[in-house]
Amino acid sequence: MLNSISHLNGSKVTATDGDIGTVAQAFFDDRSWTFRYLVVETGNWMSGREVLISPYAVTHPMGSDKHILLRLTKEQVRTSPVVDAHQPVSRQHERSLLRHYQYPDYWDGGSLWGAADLPVLTPPLTDHKVHGTDIASGSGNGTKEVHLRSSKEVTGYQVRASDDNIGTVADFVFDDANWTIRYMVVDTSSWWQGGHKVLVGMKWADRIDWEAKQVHVRLTRAQVKSSPAYEDVASIHREYETQLHRNYEREGYWA
Repeated sequence: MLNSISHLNGSKVTATDGDIGTVAQAFFDDRSWTFRYLVVETGNWMSGREVLISPYAVTHPMGSDKHILLRLTKEQVRTSPVVDAHQPVSRQHERSLLRHYQYPDYWDGGSLWGAADLPVLTPPLTDHKVHGTDIASGSGNGTKEVHLRSSKEVTGYQVRASDDNIGTVADFVFDDANWTIRYMVVDTSSWWQGGHKVLVGMKWADRIDWEAKQVHVRLTRAQVKSSPAYEDVASIHREYETQLHRNYEREGYWA
């Protein structure tokens, strides 16, 4: 099922024994275009501390009622390693967080989520070894910094087609089964009078200039103008996606 970050923002997050806070944003990695963590503001319960929650903890299906259920206790969240969500999150920080919850390293194993295509925990992890990585020493593969990006930070980035600017990033649409980002929502009103929001596939991006805060895509303004308008995530269905991909002359990801 497709979902959007704007829909998740503000959603209540509940552990098995009570509420822990609300979603503030999400972190994705810019190599696989996959959301790796939700950033949850804990409010008065933990003096406003923000915590990172992995999709491994989220009960599926998520539903559409802005309420996210976790397979965690409040104590597990309270005792999780402190990670500053306003600073770059290093691989070392991630490993510490994943070990606390006994989750695998998603960057090991060859699939989107380590050894699997979905964030599932089978078989259960041991206390000492996870995908060939020694928990105590932190040795093993994947020691380089991960390219995690903030959904809040990237919102507002300029999107440039091959022939000119086509608008700004307004939102992200993702598959809430494997958490892969399918589309950017682009607001075209900055250059197209009366223009509407359109979807642009993340895999159509040529490159992202993080310093200039620009996303460069392999499209033209003419293609964007002829693209079907985007209303909200609930309006996306296979017929709409087929029309969208045909307009951009791209093969559907479902093919």
